[in-house]
Amino acid sequence: MTIGGQNGIHNGELNGDGDRIRYIPLAYDGARSQESALRLVLAIRPDWQGPGSKVEFVRFTDGITNTLLKAVNKRAGLSADEIDKESILLRAYGHGTDVIIDRQRETQNHELLMRHGLAPELLARFENGMMYRFIQGTVTHPEDLRKPIIYKAVARRLAEWHAVVPCISARTGHSRKNSRADGTTPPALDSNLGDAEFQLALDGVAPGKPPPNVWTVMQKWIFALPTDTEAQRARQAELQQELRALVSELSQRPGLGAHGLVFAHCDLLSGNVIVQPKTDGANADKTTETVTFIDYEYATPSPAAFDIANHLAEWGGFDCDFSVLPTRAQRREFVAEYIHAYFAQRSTKFPGSAAAAAVDEAAEVEKLMEEVDMFRGVPGFYWGIWALIQATISQIDFDYASYAETRLGEYVAWRAETSGERQKSGREMPLRERRWAQEE
Repeated sequence: MTIGGQNGIHNGELNGDGDRIRYIPLAYDGARSQESALRLVLAIRPDWQGPGSKVEFVRFTDGITNTLLKAVNKRAGLSADEIDKESILLRAYGHGTDVIIDRQRETQNHELLMRHGLAPELLARFENGMMYRFIQGTVTHPEDLRKPIIYKAVARRLAEWHAVVPCISARTGHSRKNSRADGTTPPALDSNLGDAEFQLALDGVAPGKPPPNVWTVMQKWIFALPTDTEAQRARQAELQQELRALVSELSQRPGLGAHGLVFAHCDLLSGNVIVQPKTDGANADKTTETVTFIDYEYATPSPAAFDIANHLAEWGGFDCDFSVLPTRAQRREFVAEYIHAYFAQRSTKFPGSAAAAAVDEAAEVEKLMEEVDMFRGVPGFYWGIWALIQATISQIDFDYASYAETRLGEYVAWRAETSGERQKSGREMPLRERRWAQEE
């Protein structure tokens, strides 16, 4: 598979400078974390085993999918800043996550972002992960995302992603033979489909939208749901029906980007937002911050409104604290910052394009506000399906089953609100919907 046709780069083989990305035929072993991580790091930095080297690992615990380690060499005479600049991030994939994540596409995403200056240098891949340069800065927490100085910075960076990075079409990646953790094919929805029909079922879920995209990803995940019991099969069929409804209602709505799709992060939780350090240059302004994003395993073409709604849902963290989700006024501030940055980026990068012409930013803000409102329930559906799969494959100590029900509950509440069912039944508006409707 190539990026950008014949003159593109081969997925997982070349970096943006035309050099082959090194592949190390070793694996990270969580049971022997220190030993296996050290072998991997020394494979790309053999000088770290010389005299005076003192290699240490710092484990990051914000994620609930992968193992993330920061490798540092605390050599004598180096300042903390110098040590950080040489640091390496080692990310080992969570158990069984190839079922839900296209790892070749992830490498392609990283390379694509590197070429646009939006990702750190990818140093090497190994059997179950990758290593890349450490990004200096401060990892945010959910409470940080709710600070205006931070969420405006996130809006600007997200607008840059959406405005500048192209959407690359390809087949939706999957491994049907291993589409479940036990290596079997999920029987309820696709047992009668040949390989070509199965691929078409994935890629064609949203007609007119080039694959892969957020709709094809959700279809892949529904195919991967456990179906061992009658209850599981019924749940899968119910979610498939809901996906068809969402595609019908939302996939053809107008939006930014070609075909209404932009290159989206799709996992913009606090742990993936890094506040960059102040410098003596452009980032010295005390009234603004600059952020960058990490972890691109879920990045895929998507409506901009989904990527924004998905990020705003993360204001509540893994605890899903609905009481701190953005009010309408906060969303408007975020969207206004985003729209201004988006069209500024388009004008700078593509001066001859239609998007570079004068735009009515106020009107664009209103349109995007409406779209984000429309998509506010979709992140719950998306992560709810994901968590149902993780509950069967993950070895991480996290209650995925409860998380799945909480996130799917967000979708159910949104559906009941938008259909009028909640009002007709006389039920009280749930907290998440109340917060979303709150003006200030």
